[in-house]
Amino acid sequence: MNDYKIKSRIWIEVGDNVLLGEGRVRLLKEIEAQGSLSKAAKSIGMSYKKAWTLIDAVNKSAKEAVVTTSVGGQKGGGTVITPYGKNLIAAFEQINKKCWEFLDEEFETLNGI
Repeated sequence: MNDYKIKSRIWIEVGDNVLLGEGRVRLLKEIEAQGSLSKAAKSIGMSYKKAWTLIDAVNKSAKEAVVTTSVGGQKGGGTVITPYGKNLIAAFEQINKKCWEFLDEEFETLNGI
């Protein structure tokens, strides 16, 4: 007997560009935790160049800046998630959660066949 699975991935697009998906949200949340793009990239095993490219694409596609960066200084530079970015992350996570709740319900229908 085969066990059925339902698979799904959610992402948000603006025009033809991906704004947010699970990977980008994971990177943004890690930036928030680390306070640095380079530290965030390293902690999730991503090259700095790829992380910067993803974050730059998010910032360019969004209505407002999702992250801001500061250069050097006495305390060193850093990357910060903006309030708008935090709201986007929360909205994405809520949509994703509701999607999985729906799919879990539909899975019961599939199992009833």
